[in-house]
Amino acid sequence: MQSASPSGAVIDGVKTNHYTGRIQMMSVSERPRERLCSCGPAALGDHELIAILLGTGVRDRPVTRVAAEVLCVLDRNGPRTGIDDLLAIRGLGPAKATVVAAALELARRILCPGKARISLPGDVVPLVSHYSDRKQEHFLCVSLNGAHEVIATRVVSVGLVNRALVHPREVFAEPVNDRAAAVIVAHNHPSGHVEPSREDREVTERLIAAGRTLGIQVLDHIIFSTEGYYSFLENGAL
Repeated sequence: MQSASPSGAVIDGVKTNHYTGRIQMMSVSERPRERLCSCGPAALGDHELIAILLGTGVRDRPVTRVAAEVLCVLDRNGPRTGIDDLLAIRGLGPAKATVVAAALELARRILCPGKARISLPGDVVPLVSHYSDRKQEHFLCVSLNGAHEVIATRVVSVGLVNRALVHPREVFAEPVNDRAAAVIVAHNHPSGHVEPSREDREVTERLIAAGRTLGIQVLDHIIFSTEGYYSFLENGAL
């Protein structure tokens, strides 16, 4: 059987290129469970891992479609995602919503029992690298306390990085509430190339200036992809 070509869907106004058809239409080697067994969990995209957690979909809503919607909710709400947010997704009943919520909490307890401390730009990459396979640019902000320990990592905007979407007001709103001493911003390049564009540099300069006014230092801007990352700090561009 030939594998079905990936088809996207518009979810919450965002176009996703994740496959949202029925898993039975995929070749066996491309199915999430089989790929995890053969390649390991690190090789799977976030939507595939969620599809494995859910197991099955419901009538007219394949598990891949429900998984893509769960991922959109997680991208939007981050660690604040609650059981009510999950239950609002059509096709996600209490049983499956609690499985996702339990998996998120277990991961938080085991993998992040304490606050991660950022010593080098590369320390940030594991916190954001799961966004590297997104088909749109995701701009993220990592809030840090005075010891450069991570308070929170949040998605600020989805779409092309420009002055309209990455406004200092949106970037610093939550860090101010966090009483953060510093932030590190980051965004993915779906193209795979990590060299900063002119707009990337302009946005960085604008955020640094705004941070000075607020008393919150911008320590770095990291551009990342599945191929690697570019650090403004490491390249002397700050």
